[in-house]
Amino acid sequence: MALDDILLETEEKMIKTEEVVQREFAGVRTGKASPALVENITAEVYGSQMRIRELAGITAPEPRMLVIQPWDASTVTAIEKAIQKANLGLNPAVQGKVIRLVFPELSEERRREFVKIIHKMAEDGRVAIRHVRRDALEHLKKESKQGGVSEEDVEHAEKEVQKLTDEYIGKIDQHMAHKEKEIMTV
Repeated sequence: MALDDILLETEEKMIKTEEVVQREFAGVRTGKASPALVENITAEVYGSQMRIRELAGITAPEPRMLVIQPWDASTVTAIEKAIQKANLGLNPAVQGKVIRLVFPELSEERRREFVKIIHKMAEDGRVAIRHVRRDALEHLKKESKQGGVSEEDVEHAEKEVQKLTDEYIGKIDQHMAHKEKEIMTV
Protein backbone atom coordinates (compact mmCIF):
# COMPACT_ATOMS: atom_id res chain seq x y z
CA MET A 1 0.00 0.00 0.00
CA ALA A 2 1.40 3.39 -0.99
CA LEU A 3 1.98 6.09 1.60
CA ASP A 4 -0.67 8.32 -0.02
CA ASP A 5 -3.23 5.51 0.30
CA ILE A 6 -2.42 5.11 3.98
CA LEU A 7 -2.87 8.85 4.53
CA LEU A 8 -6.17 8.90 2.61
CA GLU A 9 -7.52 5.91 4.53
CA THR A 10 -6.44 7.52 7.81
CA GLU A 11 -8.23 10.77 6.98
CA GLU A 12 -11.40 8.90 5.93
CA LYS A 13 -11.48 7.06 9.25
CA MET A 14 -10.95 10.30 11.16
CA ILE A 15 -13.78 11.98 9.23
CA LYS A 16 -16.09 9.07 10.09
CA THR A 17 -15.10 9.31 13.76
CA GLU A 18 -15.90 13.03 13.77
CA GLU A 19 -19.31 12.31 12.20
CA VAL A 20 -20.07 9.65 14.83
CA VAL A 21 -19.23 12.09 17.63
CA GLN A 22 -21.50 14.73 16.05
CA ARG A 23 -24.37 12.24 15.81
CA GLU A 24 -23.86 11.28 19.48
CA PHE A 25 -23.91 14.97 20.45
CA ALA A 26 -27.19 15.43 18.56
CA GLY A 27 -28.76 12.82 20.82
CA VAL A 28 -27.88 14.77 23.97
CA ARG A 29 -30.71 16.96 25.15
CA THR A 30 -30.36 20.72 25.27
CA GLY A 31 -32.97 23.20 26.41
CA LYS A 32 -34.94 22.85 23.18
CA ALA A 33 -36.63 19.94 21.47
CA SER A 34 -34.88 18.31 18.52
CA PRO A 35 -36.07 15.33 16.45
CA ALA A 36 -32.51 13.95 16.71
CA LEU A 37 -33.21 13.12 20.36
CA VAL A 38 -35.69 10.37 19.50
CA GLU A 39 -35.19 9.46 15.85
CA ASN A 40 -32.66 6.70 16.55
CA ILE A 41 -34.56 5.06 19.42
CA THR A 42 -35.59 1.56 18.38
CA ALA A 43 -39.06 0.16 18.93
CA GLU A 44 -40.14 -3.44 18.51
CA VAL A 45 -42.76 -3.53 15.76
CA TYR A 46 -43.69 -6.08 13.11
CA GLY A 47 -41.47 -8.63 14.87
CA SER A 48 -38.25 -6.63 14.52
CA GLN A 49 -36.44 -3.58 15.88
CA MET A 50 -37.03 -0.39 13.88
CA ARG A 51 -35.98 3.21 14.46
CA ILE A 52 -38.69 5.72 15.26
CA ARG A 53 -37.71 7.78 12.21
CA GLU A 54 -38.62 4.74 10.05
CA LEU A 55 -42.01 4.44 11.75
CA ALA A 56 -43.20 8.02 12.11
CA GLY A 57 -42.87 11.65 11.23
CA ILE A 58 -41.16 13.68 13.97
CA THR A 59 -41.75 17.42 14.20
CA ALA A 60 -40.99 20.19 16.68
CA PRO A 61 -43.99 22.55 16.52
CA GLU A 62 -42.76 24.46 19.60
CA PRO A 63 -39.26 24.94 21.03
CA ARG A 64 -39.96 22.54 23.93
CA MET A 65 -42.27 19.99 22.30
CA LEU A 66 -41.91 17.10 19.86
CA VAL A 67 -44.82 15.54 18.03
CA ILE A 68 -44.45 11.99 16.72
CA GLN A 69 -47.02 10.90 14.15
CA PRO A 70 -46.73 7.18 13.36
CA TRP A 71 -47.62 6.19 9.79
CA ASP A 72 -49.34 3.10 11.16
CA ALA A 73 -51.63 3.72 14.16
CA SER A 74 -50.93 0.22 15.51
CA THR A 75 -47.32 1.22 16.31
CA VAL A 76 -48.24 4.01 18.75
CA THR A 77 -47.91 1.90 21.92
CA ALA A 78 -44.65 0.31 20.76
CA ILE A 79 -43.14 3.77 20.10
CA GLU A 80 -44.42 5.04 23.47
CA LYS A 81 -42.80 2.10 25.30
CA ALA A 82 -39.52 2.57 23.39
CA ILE A 83 -39.35 6.24 24.41
CA GLN A 84 -40.00 5.34 28.06
CA LYS A 85 -37.30 2.62 27.92
CA ALA A 86 -34.80 5.06 26.37
CA ASN A 87 -34.62 6.81 29.76
CA LEU A 88 -34.62 10.36 28.39
CA GLY A 89 -36.53 11.65 31.39
CA LEU A 90 -39.54 12.36 29.17
CA ASN A 91 -43.08 11.16 29.61
CA PRO A 92 -44.79 10.56 26.26
CA ALA A 93 -48.44 11.66 26.11
CA VAL A 94 -50.54 9.68 23.64
CA GLN A 95 -53.43 11.58 22.10
CA GLY A 96 -55.19 9.33 19.63
CA LYS A 97 -52.71 8.55 16.85
CA VAL A 98 -50.19 11.19 17.96
CA ILE A 99 -47.49 11.10 20.65
CA ARG A 100 -46.48 14.38 22.26
CA LEU A 101 -43.26 14.88 24.19
CA VAL A 102 -43.07 18.00 26.33
CA PHE A 103 -39.59 18.95 27.46
CA PRO A 104 -39.40 20.42 30.97
CA GLU A 105 -36.95 23.22 31.63
CA LEU A 106 -33.53 21.80 32.52
CA SER A 107 -32.17 22.52 35.99
CA GLU A 108 -28.61 23.76 36.42
CA GLU A 109 -27.63 20.39 37.92
CA ARG A 110 -29.11 18.47 34.96
CA ARG A 111 -27.30 20.74 32.50
CA ARG A 112 -24.01 20.00 34.25
CA GLU A 113 -24.73 16.25 34.00
CA PHE A 114 -25.29 16.62 30.24
CA VAL A 115 -22.02 18.56 29.94
CA LYS A 116 -20.21 15.66 31.67
CA ILE A 117 -21.84 13.25 29.22
CA ILE A 118 -20.66 15.21 26.18
CA HIS A 119 -17.16 15.52 27.66
CA LYS A 120 -17.05 11.71 27.89
CA MET A 121 -18.34 11.38 24.31
CA ALA A 122 -15.69 13.83 23.11
CA GLU A 123 -12.95 11.93 24.97
CA ASP A 124 -14.14 8.67 23.39
CA GLY A 125 -13.92 10.40 20.00
CA ARG A 126 -10.39 11.64 20.71
CA VAL A 127 -9.35 8.12 21.79
CA ALA A 128 -10.81 6.71 18.55
CA ILE A 129 -8.81 9.28 16.54
CA ARG A 130 -5.65 8.26 18.39
CA HIS A 131 -6.35 4.60 17.57
CA VAL A 132 -6.60 5.54 13.90
CA ARG A 133 -3.26 7.36 14.23
CA ARG A 134 -1.65 4.30 15.87
CA ASP A 135 -2.91 2.00 13.10
CA ALA A 136 -1.63 4.38 10.44
CA LEU A 137 1.80 4.58 12.06
CA GLU A 138 1.97 0.77 12.22
CA HIS A 139 1.10 0.64 8.51
CA LEU A 140 3.85 3.14 7.76
CA LYS A 141 6.42 1.09 9.72
CA LYS A 142 5.40 -2.04 7.81
CA GLU A 143 5.84 -0.20 4.52
CA SER A 144 9.31 1.01 5.51
CA LYS A 145 10.38 -2.51 6.58
CA GLN A 146 9.21 -3.99 3.29
CA GLY A 147 11.46 -1.53 1.52
CA GLY A 148 10.83 0.55 -1.56
CA VAL A 149 10.06 3.59 0.58
CA SER A 150 12.71 5.98 1.82
CA GLU A 151 13.05 6.87 5.50
CA GLU A 152 12.50 10.50 4.57
CA ASP A 153 9.13 9.69 2.94
CA VAL A 154 8.04 7.67 5.96
CA GLU A 155 9.02 10.51 8.34
CA HIS A 156 7.07 12.98 6.20
CA ALA A 157 4.02 10.67 6.21
CA GLU A 158 4.26 10.28 10.00
CA LYS A 159 4.23 14.08 10.35
CA GLU A 160 1.15 14.23 8.07
CA VAL A 161 -0.61 11.61 10.21
CA GLN A 162 0.15 13.67 13.34
CA LYS A 163 -1.13 16.81 11.59
CA LEU A 164 -4.40 15.01 10.72
CA THR A 165 -4.69 13.74 14.30
CA ASP A 166 -4.28 17.24 15.75
CA GLU A 167 -6.76 18.66 13.21
CA TYR A 168 -9.53 16.15 13.95
CA ILE A 169 -9.05 16.25 17.72
CA GLY A 170 -9.36 20.03 17.39
CA LYS A 171 -12.59 19.64 15.42
CA ILE A 172 -14.05 17.33 18.07
CA ASP A 173 -13.09 19.88 20.74
CA GLN A 174 -14.85 22.63 18.74
CA HIS A 175 -18.02 20.53 18.43
CA MET A 176 -17.86 19.82 22.17
CA ALA A 177 -17.46 23.51 23.05
CA HIS A 178 -20.40 24.41 20.80
CA LYS A 179 -22.62 21.70 22.30
CA GLU A 180 -21.59 22.69 25.84
CA LYS A 181 -22.54 26.31 25.13
CA GLU A 182 -25.87 25.11 23.69
CA ILE A 183 -26.60 23.02 26.79
CA MET A 184 -25.65 25.73 29.29
CA THR A 185 -27.65 28.46 27.52
CA VAL A 186 -30.88 28.99 29.40
